[in-house]
Amino acid sequence: MFTTNKNKLVVLLALGAFATFGMMAYTPDKPQEGYKNLQVLPKDISHEDLDKVMHGFNDALGVKCMYCHVHEGDDFRQGWKFDSDDKPEKGIARHMLRMTMGINSTYFNFENSTRTDTIHAVTCITCHRGIAHPDAKGIQEQMAGGMGGMKMSPPPPPPTPPGAPNKN
Repeated sequence: MFTTNKNKLVVLLALGAFATFGMMAYTPDKPQEGYKNLQVLPKDISHEDLDKVMHGFNDALGVKCMYCHVHEGDDFRQGWKFDSDDKPEKGIARHMLRMTMGINSTYFNFENSTRTDTIHAVTCITCHRGIAHPDAKGIQEQMAGGMGGMKMSPPPPPPTPPGAPNKN
């Protein structure tokens, strides 16, 4: 009988030690502290969603990260100062983001959603089409097939909001 109790005690001690070491080895992920200096995008945006937005800017404007963000040093993986407002392009990007959000919520929010982040009828690429400064001359050249682009037709007129009189 003493042997049986001794075996049970050894098993219990081993399980206890295993559980203790397991708890000591477990380091839960630190909660994300949030990004610094987000003024338009949600403060609790996920890393994946922020990457999608930033890569969308890259594609729509035909630029790289350094167009808006400060980078110091030779190592591309380090030296980023994402929260810096030293480049005016970052302020312009914020203004343009607010503008497209306003256009989408005003003219394309037919269901009266309060979530403007889900309405994407107008995006950066709508006007930029891969060029950083889509001035009138640049857009005309692009539509005529210049600047290495394909010939494009002019965009259609905006849709008539529900309830507005139809001009046809």
